[in-house]
Amino acid sequence: MGWVTAGDYEVGLEDGKVVCRNAAGRRLKSVPAKISDDPAVVGLRQLVEWLERHERECLADVERWMARSLPVPCTVLAQVWTDPAWRRALLDLVVTGPDGQVAGLLRDVDAERGLGLVDLDGDTVRISPDLVRIPHPVLLEDLGELREFAVELGVEQRAQQLFREVWHRPAGLSAEDTHVEEYAGGAFKELRFLHGRAVSLGYRVRGGSSVCVVHEDGRAVEARVWIGDYDGYEETETGPLQWTDPSGRVLKLGEVGPVAWSEGMRMAAALYAGRDIEDEEQAA
Repeated sequence: MGWVTAGDYEVGLEDGKVVCRNAAGRRLKSVPAKISDDPAVVGLRQLVEWLERHERECLADVERWMARSLPVPCTVLAQVWTDPAWRRALLDLVVTGPDGQVAGLLRDVDAERGLGLVDLDGDTVRISPDLVRIPHPVLLEDLGELREFAVELGVEQRAQQLFREVWHRPAGLSAEDTHVEEYAGGAFKELRFLHGRAVSLGYRVRGGSSVCVVHEDGRAVEARVWIGDYDGYEETETGPLQWTDPSGRVLKLGEVGPVAWSEGMRMAAALYAGRDIEDEEQAA
């Protein structure tokens, strides 16, 4: 860690925080208020903010690759791997080769030697394909086994992949239906509470609905749950879940792909989980 002079003190960065020591070299518990406006302190704090924002952006990009199961050139992985923020976001993700078969957990990327993986036998291997995919977990046939394998290895993925909640379309569901009622009817005392919950979970609110946009097989699909578009202080409840195409046409359930289904159900369940349960308990 390097130190920079700030008045009669020196400041630096450690574990994402600005730290300070006095002229005698003794570390202080906090940065003294009298140097809080010093250019060195201000600059380091701005750097911390940028690094935190960069970390979030890298993670968001990787989760977007996964949500779309996009093919990622290995040359791109090699370029970003040297950045600690990118590396933390990518580390231990399940990658598949061009044939769609699970190759292993990503542990290293080198421009010359290719990808370093832990395969499903627990061995360290290297592969050098032109492209790999970071698949959405609903597309992994052996997800349960992969989760057990990850637990055995002590894997902690920053990007939600193996331990992301997934939903599979029930076999007996009519392909001609256009909505799912499973998470409808979740009561909220005020619309603004449900609106705020949708936003805090990262979903858009448009036209009275919480919206999750999913890109699957080259097309965009919107999962929608009605939450209300009236006075924010009025009572409301979650509506049924539907999926629409970009033109707004409601899709039949048979037209909804596995990723769009899982992500839509995930949104609906998350909204429903925040419902007011006091009335439910009293009724019971």
